[in-house]
Amino acid sequence: MQLLASVPDVWDAVKSDLAAACVTAALWIMNTYLVIIVGALLVRFLLDTVAELMNLGHVRTDVPDEFAELYDAERYATSQRYLRDTTRTGLIHDGVCTGVQLALILLGGFYLLDNVVRIPEWGSIPTGLLFAGGIALLLGALDMPFSIYRTFVLEERYGFNNTTPRTFVLDILKGILLSIVIGAPLLSAVIWLFGCFPGAWWMVWALLVGVQVVLVFLAPFVIMPLFNTFTPMEDGEVRRMILDYAKGQSFPNAGIFTMDGSRRSSKSNAFFTGFGKSRRIVLFDTFLERHSPAEILAVVAHEMGHYKKRHIPSSMLRSTIVSGVTCYLLACFINNPGLFAAFGFPAEQVSVYASLIFFGFLYTPIGMALGIMEHAISRRHEYEADGFAVDTCDEPEALADALKKLSVDNLSNLAPHPLKVAVSYSHPPVLYRIRAIRERIANRPTRPRPPEDQAH
Repeated sequence: MQLLASVPDVWDAVKSDLAAACVTAALWIMNTYLVIIVGALLVRFLLDTVAELMNLGHVRTDVPDEFAELYDAERYATSQRYLRDTTRTGLIHDGVCTGVQLALILLGGFYLLDNVVRIPEWGSIPTGLLFAGGIALLLGALDMPFSIYRTFVLEERYGFNNTTPRTFVLDILKGILLSIVIGAPLLSAVIWLFGCFPGAWWMVWALLVGVQVVLVFLAPFVIMPLFNTFTPMEDGEVRRMILDYAKGQSFPNAGIFTMDGSRRSSKSNAFFTGFGKSRRIVLFDTFLERHSPAEILAVVAHEMGHYKKRHIPSSMLRSTIVSGVTCYLLACFINNPGLFAAFGFPAEQVSVYASLIFFGFLYTPIGMALGIMEHAISRRHEYEADGFAVDTCDEPEALADALKKLSVDNLSNLAPHPLKVAVSYSHPPVLYRIRAIRERIANRPTRPRPPEDQAH
């Protein structure tokens, strides 16, 4: 009888606990930060997925006239299969990563990790490094199977891969080493600054800008040689042409180098690196093998156009402004209880290091918008650099020829969907660039020939 008499009291306690749990769950579900974060992740995933699927449906089955001499039907069909395979792999990878991120948020994965690494005696900096390291380790493990598949299956299938397992593993270890040497001290400094001076976002901003500038100078001499071998270009026709052209454009540089790009892939490229007098002209060995001297010079002229048009300083200025605004916003959300509640954290378990990670999720919509804007600016700059090359090269048509060869060699998509271009293309589609080059050539003023040429 006594046991039966206690049943109502037990039931009342259970009902009270259930009611409290329901209220807690409702408050968590209604958390504005949680809605924004989950919504942003889903919108980004859906936007990227729709863009990729529309891009697949936009593929042209006929070879464009510009590529009729370079693409036969079989090779063009291969490029379309490559597009489908890479897109499918990318969609699966993105879906898995998005799903894991949502699971970590909704199921309290970050809270669990924080409880595992949180050791009060260690302080916020070591704990923060362990917290960030644990997330990086998880994401790295998640990415590993896809990276292996892309390198040793997908790229191998289409004849691009030259990466050996040893090189693959060494690249990963070097990346981890760089993260420890550069990333760990930087993260420690940010945690310390926000911990000691919560409102001094400008100090963190100055630190990030300073590190960025230092890395721009160090990259050609310290970081990039860790992954590739850079060899000064031997004297010859191409080197003399580039040096003469650079001198004519008053372009100082620290030299012309070839890079062993063929060590990892048969794809080709060319780029400039460094800043100020540390600038280097870098050409892939595969690029030198497949292009004529005029085409090589035209591509170098395009890259030089970015410097002459001051695209690099303007890009760094935009990056500096964005990082400043981001640091200010970040300071507003340091140790924000509502933001931590979205990740299942109690109010008493806030921390600077977790704030950095959680703010990154909250920043997703802004990052998406800024990324689309930056891509649009980058595409405009590519047109301007093409125009510079056309205006300053003796054989401007060679730039169009080089772009066509690069597209064929890399099995590039010749007709991407406009949405895909808007979302993720930093360069205009190659057919658009060739059309703009042709128009620029047609409107190019006639350049007077030197007297010695006229004499002949």
